[in-house]
Amino acid sequence: MKNSAAVIRLALGLALFGVSPPMGLAADARYESAYSVTLGILPIAQLTFRTTVDGDRYRIDGRFRATGLAEVVREVSAESRITGRLVGAGLSPERYTLDYRSGRKKSLYDVSFANGNVVDVKVEPKPRPRSARWVPVTAADLKSVMDPIGALLIPGNVDVCSQRLPVFDGESRMDLVLGPKRTETFSAGKVKGEAIVCSVRYEPRSGYRKGRKDIEYLKSVEGMEIWFAKTATLKLYAPVYAKIPTRYGTVHVSADTFDG
Repeated sequence: MKNSAAVIRLALGLALFGVSPPMGLAADARYESAYSVTLGILPIAQLTFRTTVDGDRYRIDGRFRATGLAEVVREVSAESRITGRLVGAGLSPERYTLDYRSGRKKSLYDVSFANGNVVDVKVEPKPRPRSARWVPVTAADLKSVMDPIGALLIPGNVDVCSQRLPVFDGESRMDLVLGPKRTETFSAGKVKGEAIVCSVRYEPRSGYRKGRKDIEYLKSVEGMEIWFAKTATLKLYAPVYAKIPTRYGTVHVSADTFDG
């Protein structure tokens, strides 16, 4: 899938919150989970995650592997790691990395945070010189932002579908604007419950080329949504399902297990 790195970064963010670190657990608490990713009805990937909590520190390791037809067309994989501290009822990220591979192409995104701000970004290989149509990331764009994981952790005492989520994924700065839609029942492994369904509007801020077809598509597309449910160990909302329309079909990210 062309330009699939951006979709994978978003999919990892949407999926990882089913395994958010449980505040207040004992040291060395661990939780493992898995997710399915499909393009339409075709399975294209599996995601597996391990969350570790040690005192007030957390670490989430995620792995993305292409499956089925996607694996035949092109070998795609990604490994992600997020580390940080538990602060009050939320997460304070310190480092987010994504090692992405597609065929022979390799890319590494390494982002450091401090007090909610991005303080350092490394991308390998270094980006080629940008065209005049490139919208550069400014210092102001890196203030008061979250990694693609932390942005989707929403306190349980707020209106979950009235949030504007500021995200920096190592290359692009964007807002995910949520809106109310409906409620749905969901099942994830042995867990069943009710989910709040939010529409999602994608608003690119910087770190992209004006006029790029996939960006323009995401800006105008309707039907993107995230289903949020309350976790059992956290009084927080976390995604159990996400639907991401793309120019190549609709990507579905579904939790096979959930801390419900």
